[in-house]
Amino acid sequence: MGNIKVERQPDEQRLQELGVKDWPIWTKEVSEFPWTYGSQEICYFLEGEVTVTPEGGEPVTMGKGDLVTFPAGLSCTWKITKPVRKHYHLD
Repeated sequence: MGNIKVERQPDEQRLQELGVKDWPIWTKEVSEFPWTYGSQEICYFLEGEVTVTPEGGEPVTMGKGDLVTFPAGLSCTWKITKPVRKHYHLD
């Protein structure tokens, strides 16, 4: 299984290549919950901050301006510390 991949502050060209602005938006308040990815997800954070801890792995903090890829099959815990608003795309 792959790792969480975080691209910090990708440029506008990268976002346009991916078509991020056409992706649906997901929002969530400050909370903590378990999550398992059934397929790969790429997301771009418009707002917020979250620490994602994979089962048996190191916590990864991400937030506004980050482009993040979560591998299929990843089980983790989301801890949202600032309300999140993100574009997302499932492969």
